[in-house]
Amino acid sequence: MRVLVVDDERALADLVVSGLARQAMAVDVAYRGDDADEMLAVNDYDVVVLDRDLPGLHGDVVARRVAERGDSTRILMLTAAGDLPDRVAGLELGADDYLPKPFDYPELVARVRALARRTGPATPPVLRAGDIVLDIARHTATRSGHDLGLSTKELMVLEVLMAADGRIVSAEDLLEKVWDVNIDPFTNAVRVTVSKLRRKLGVPDPIVTVPGRGYRL
Repeated sequence: MRVLVVDDERALADLVVSGLARQAMAVDVAYRGDDADEMLAVNDYDVVVLDRDLPGLHGDVVARRVAERGDSTRILMLTAAGDLPDRVAGLELGADDYLPKPFDYPELVARVRALARRTGPATPPVLRAGDIVLDIARHTATRSGHDLGLSTKELMVLEVLMAADGRIVSAEDLLEKVWDVNIDPFTNAVRVTVSKLRRKLGVPDPIVTVPGRGYRL
C-alpha cells in the first residue's frame, strides 16, 4: 500500500507518516498543496490523507483535481474543520472519507486500510502460497508454521509477490509499491531485499527470477 500524507503541520504530518510506515505502508509526505498536486500527478497512490487548509494550493483544489483526473487514489480528508457542513463539502469535492482532528490513531489506520481496499481487488487479510502464510494485519509470516522473522520491507515485498498470485512483478512495481518517493530509482534495494527474503524463506526457494522481467512467487 502506498500513501501520501499532506498536512502543513509538519510535526503532525511526520507523526502520521512514521506511524503508517510502522504498519508496513510506503508513505510519502507533502507540506504544501502544490507539492502534493505534483506528487499525485506522477505517482500512483492508493490513499492520500489530505488536510484542507493548505498553503500553495488549497486542499479542496487538490481533491478536485484528483477526482477530475479519474485517479483510483482514495482521499481521506483529515482536518480540524469537522462540522457537518464541512464534512459534506469535503465529500462533495471528491473525498471518500472524512476524519476530523483530533483523531484516534487506530481509527486513522483502519480508515486508510479500508479506503485502500477500494482501489482494486480486495487483498485477503491472510495470504497463503503453499506452506507460506502471511498475516497482513499482524505483520507476521510463517513457513511450515515457523515464524520467518521478516523485516518490514521484506514483509511488504512478500505481500506484493503473494498478492500477485503467480503473476510476474517487476522491480519497478516493487519500488513503486514498497518504497517511498525518496528512493533512488537506480538503487539495488529491490535485489538486496529479495535476496534477504529468499534466505529467510529457505528451501526450496519459492521466488522465481524471470530475467529482464521481475519476480514471481
